[in-house]
Amino acid sequence: MGKKLSGKDLIKLGFPKNNSINVTLGQINRYQKRVKKEHILIEAKKVLLNPEAYQGDGVWGKIAESLLKPVEVKKHALKTTRSPFQIYGENEIDEQAKYQLYDALKLPVAVAGALMPDAHSGYGLPIGGVLATKNAVIPYGVGVDIGCRMCLTIYPIAISYLKGKKHQLENILSEHTKFGMYETHKIKHDHEIFEREEFKNIPLVKRLKDKAYKQLGTSGGGNHFVEFGTVAITDTENEWGLDVGTYIGVLSHSGSRGLGANIAKHYTYLATKQCPLPKHVQQLAWLDLNTHDGQEYWLAMNLAGDYAQACHDDIHARIGKLLGSRPVAKIENHHNFAWKQEVNGEECIVHRKGATPAAKGELGIIPGSMTAPGFIVRGLGNPESLQSASHGAGRLHSRRKCKERFTKSDIKKELKANDVTLIGGGIDEAPMAYKDITKVMANQQELVEVVGTFTPKIVRMDK
Repeated sequence: MGKKLSGKDLIKLGFPKNNSINVTLGQINRYQKRVKKEHILIEAKKVLLNPEAYQGDGVWGKIAESLLKPVEVKKHALKTTRSPFQIYGENEIDEQAKYQLYDALKLPVAVAGALMPDAHSGYGLPIGGVLATKNAVIPYGVGVDIGCRMCLTIYPIAISYLKGKKHQLENILSEHTKFGMYETHKIKHDHEIFEREEFKNIPLVKRLKDKAYKQLGTSGGGNHFVEFGTVAITDTENEWGLDVGTYIGVLSHSGSRGLGANIAKHYTYLATKQCPLPKHVQQLAWLDLNTHDGQEYWLAMNLAGDYAQACHDDIHARIGKLLGSRPVAKIENHHNFAWKQEVNGEECIVHRKGATPAAKGELGIIPGSMTAPGFIVRGLGNPESLQSASHGAGRLHSRRKCKERFTKSDIKKELKANDVTLIGGGIDEAPMAYKDITKVMANQQELVEVVGTFTPKIVRMDK
């Protein structure tokens, strides 16, 4: 008997001559490489004899599924008509983003869709795209940075503190926030997220636990940031009972780091193998939620979203401690995620790739740019937008075009004109890269109402 498990070994064991052999070899190669062959065969025999007992198991569950009810792999054709949709701020959105939504609306699983006023083209579903599907989740409809999130904490500190203690605040951001692939905190905090069963039961996630622990409380590169700024509360009936007026705020934007990126990569690969589509829409491949992989992705996605929240909790806890103050309000929301939500009277999976949940009464924060205000909003629960709103101003220029069009001097002038201090950041994140947030907000007045604003003053980004 050779050292490496083969299809012949499984057939000899009694496995049927079908795709269950490929599934088994794939799972073993992925998760059981260091286990001795004889031990694998003993366990495989148990699964073969009683597959029901192994359903839901991280390694053997998919093998059990292949024996009980194999996932049918067939090429799907697009529908000839689009599912119902709505576009907000249509004149401000590039044509490619619209066509990406149109393609998504022709998926056999598509129920409805919407495009937010900050939309621009992306991979698969456009940024700012919202798509409701029936019992199917599209990993690329969620995005690579699962649970990318906004978090705003408001402090009862006079705004004069921003100027009077500017040097100290700059130091807090420079020394106590971490960005990019390599920066981590020397003193790491524990968090209850690491006690979650998913870190024990899902093999891929289990492998990523140490990395997730190291990256807790850090932010990614690109457009991720931590900022000090002024908060203006304008709604007298605000949820926190705050007086109308100005406060100091801390706003952060980042996601689930390496944990989410690896989950997205893995399950997107599985989706494309299980759900062949025409080449131009292959990135919209989905996982059936009745399958092992679909259920596992759903659990992993939710874990990544909760981990993103844990990262923001850590960021804001560190800053609050250094400020010597406790926040009087906190507003936060995901914008790369999928939710179970009722649409037209039936439960659907609503993907928001770069879109903010805006159910009636739901609070969120929609940022502008490093020199433009963000908006604290309350959802109006508009069914035509699938209860969604924009996640920001949206890009006007791609990263490549920014590097061609702008200089560091251009950015410095813009920052100076708006009295903003920038720590880190690149030309690709120039304030001029983004659309006019006031136009974006004007195009979604039927989606959200404004509770207040956040104006950046000291901004920290990746170097």
